[in-house]
Amino acid sequence: MRSQVPALALAAALLALSCAPRIIPSPARPVASSGATAATSTPVPTLAPPSPVSWSDCGGGFECGIVDVPRDYADPAGPTVRLALIRLPASDPLHRIGSLVVNPGGPGESGVDFVRHAALTVFSTSIRARFDIVGFDPRGVGASTPIRCVDDLDHFIAKDATADTPAELANLEDGAKTFATECGARNAALLPYLSTENVARDLDQIRAALGDAKLTYLGFSYGTLIGEDYAALFPTRIRAMTLDGVVDPALGEEAFREDQAVAFEASLDAFLSDCSSRPACPFHSGGRAAAAFDALMRRIDQHSIPTARLGREPVGPTQAWAAVTESLYAQAAWPVLAEALTEARNGDASLLLLLGDPLRGRNPDGSYSNLIDAYDAVTCLDWPAPRDPAAYTTMASTFTRVAPRVGRLFAFNDLPCAYWPVPPARTPAPVAAPGAPPIVLVGTTGDPATPYAWAQAVSRQLSSSVLVTRTGQGHTGYLVSACVSKAVNAYLLSLTPPAAGLHCH
Repeated sequence: MRSQVPALALAAALLALSCAPRIIPSPARPVASSGATAATSTPVPTLAPPSPVSWSDCGGGFECGIVDVPRDYADPAGPTVRLALIRLPASDPLHRIGSLVVNPGGPGESGVDFVRHAALTVFSTSIRARFDIVGFDPRGVGASTPIRCVDDLDHFIAKDATADTPAELANLEDGAKTFATECGARNAALLPYLSTENVARDLDQIRAALGDAKLTYLGFSYGTLIGEDYAALFPTRIRAMTLDGVVDPALGEEAFREDQAVAFEASLDAFLSDCSSRPACPFHSGGRAAAAFDALMRRIDQHSIPTARLGREPVGPTQAWAAVTESLYAQAAWPVLAEALTEARNGDASLLLLLGDPLRGRNPDGSYSNLIDAYDAVTCLDWPAPRDPAAYTTMASTFTRVAPRVGRLFAFNDLPCAYWPVPPARTPAPVAAPGAPPIVLVGTTGDPATPYAWAQAVSRQLSSSVLVTRTGQGHTGYLVSACVSKAVNAYLLSLTPPAAGLHCH
């Protein structure tokens, strides 16, 4: 009889995955991850103060509101973008400090959903007592004037994101071109204005609409890009800022992507080594989990595996790699990944398919959020990727030498940007924020999505930064390390930064 994952274990792992902040590596097809750059400080006209947020009850103790911001900050009297906000009001209003604005990553992740689903469990009672916890959907995302490129992503998900034959590559390029073309046709008015610099300017409008003289901000993963741009544009308007899972804004596209490939490869190696060392691991495979994994992925590359228990589409290479990369974001998900691999080897890839669903924005009812649409739109503006499709094949050869399993996946990740109808909005550069107060950076040594070296690099770029190091596996530290959260919480409350050189587990 096929073994079953206990319901609580699966639920816990899926919750960890759905709440984990992330830069999305390669969900359902080659889509681009964000490459940060320092904000360019483009001069903009003086803006009138935004209207205060009008909050209304939206259930569960939360309040929802909107903030209207200029679509184009060079034309503040022109069309607007409507931003969706949510807050959990401070439980001790008499001692309230202000708002703690959070962003969970992406690009494309909903900050509204993050706060609604995680605020009561992620944040300590002391933080919830003194701060309103505020989330927002960045422009183009979720409920904030969202873009939609295609109605159904199923067609694109079926394409092999690790294309290793001329036919597969042609199919992948055709899908990327079609997606980019349709996105431009449907969103021509908004697409040029979805850059992270504009989101940083939106964040300052949110700060003002909340009534806070200065911003208190906690950004995870891609949310660190927003924070870096905000610090570059408005360094003296920061009260406190913590960036967890830090992106290095100075990296070029190829270096950024190669670093991620190497980091995910290392995390996958760690997972397989751990499974091989423990006979209790479902995918132990006689202590040869790595060889068994490679054999299974070769099998999936040749023939998709059915999902008998779910009755959904079979799992091919793209869906399988989505499950693997998604599971590497949180070490708590490793046991479920091991079970999913075992079940797939036994002929049912249902659990493998479920594990990858959050990464591609698939909802339980089969619909998709606009995570992938916004993800490509933001990235192709933020990151100058090659316009020649042949460049991605060259990168695939290079990356495979340093990351044999995942190199092709990351090499083709930005392929839609080769056909994107809107040119990039900025160039990679170090971030500088003269006059900013202490900014706390959190880097994890085994982080697959934002390698630890990136946090070290940004700590050298930002003169006021303080780096907290978490030793361990998984993406970001605040949500999994009591040591990290204690240090960050103390800083957010008292403005006393952690001691230099703090190491956590």
